[in-house]
Amino acid sequence: MAAAAGAKPQVHIESVQTGLPTRVVEPDRTRLIAVSAPPLPESALQRRLRAMLYYRADGAAWEEGIWVKESLGEALCFFPEMAGRLRRRADGSWEVKLNDAGVRFQQATVEASLDEFLADKDLPRKEAALAPWVDVSAEDPDMCSLLFMQLNRFQDGGYAVGVSCTALLADPRSLARFLMEWARIHAEMKEKNKTVLRPMMQYMAYFQRPEVCCRRIRSFPIDSASADGVHARTVLFRASASAAGAGADLRALTAACMDRASEELGADRASRFTLVVAPADPARGATTVETSVAAGGLKTTGHKLEAAEWSDLGLEELTLRGAKPVHVSCRIVAGGEEGFVVVMPDGDGFLVTATMPN
Repeated sequence: MAAAAGAKPQVHIESVQTGLPTRVVEPDRTRLIAVSAPPLPESALQRRLRAMLYYRADGAAWEEGIWVKESLGEALCFFPEMAGRLRRRADGSWEVKLNDAGVRFQQATVEASLDEFLADKDLPRKEAALAPWVDVSAEDPDMCSLLFMQLNRFQDGGYAVGVSCTALLADPRSLARFLMEWARIHAEMKEKNKTVLRPMMQYMAYFQRPEVCCRRIRSFPIDSASADGVHARTVLFRASASAAGAGADLRALTAACMDRASEELGADRASRFTLVVAPADPARGATTVETSVAAGGLKTTGHKLEAAEWSDLGLEELTLRGAKPVHVSCRIVAGGEEGFVVVMPDGDGFLVTATMPN
């Protein structure tokens, strides 16, 4: 139902579920998050990636939710870290416990058409209502999901998939790989369903459609989400391994990226930044984190930086229900006054995201 005249459009949460891997994870598997100078501040746990994918549809998007949860569970078998939980180590570093705790999956309806929502001038803030996040507790991290996915249905039948994920769990490239694999499994499962004797869709009658649901879990205005960190701006670069200099001085490379980002954005240079270095193999390697790195004194000249784009991640090709997204939005949400940089091995070089504070 549309919002009353003068009333703020609402987001209605229709269901909250847990997406679980369909197979048991091998016991005692972990992935290290090495902290250069512990302790890791709690604010570092909240810096996150947000991906939004918007699609036009023929009005049957409500049924997609069942398929999303099923295919998500299958995809998590190949990316068990996504269903894991953070755990503090005795030495002050952290680790991701690879288990079957699962990811948070929600379905929601939005009191707006797809085009109206995309045309909103405050889109970065309002997208937070479509890709929810609950802060990770430093005291009880094992109780906190590290990845959230929400399927949002608009009034005109369009829909959006919103994903939020802590940057300690996945860098932009690994999150994109996970989403692309999920979409592939999603399409494969739906295609196989057409050929089985008793297809899954025969059970749809047991699930209530969102438009006739009489009990909503909660509702809130689209613009009520916290603005902290959502207006931080990110610039992407590529650099060859030689650009990092002898010994792969990634701090100097990072400072150079921050300088270049501040020039392109017309923003003041952050005096300090947090550096996250992603592993070449997310399933086995360690992520390293260094907070409050002083930018002063680091050599920022002599680095060959090439411009990169969010579209390089390939999410514009993520096909659902036979269609590619009409719009893709990627963002790093980072509050506070420090810059935030993620360095990802990429072939013979690096892909770097440099995020400037608000």
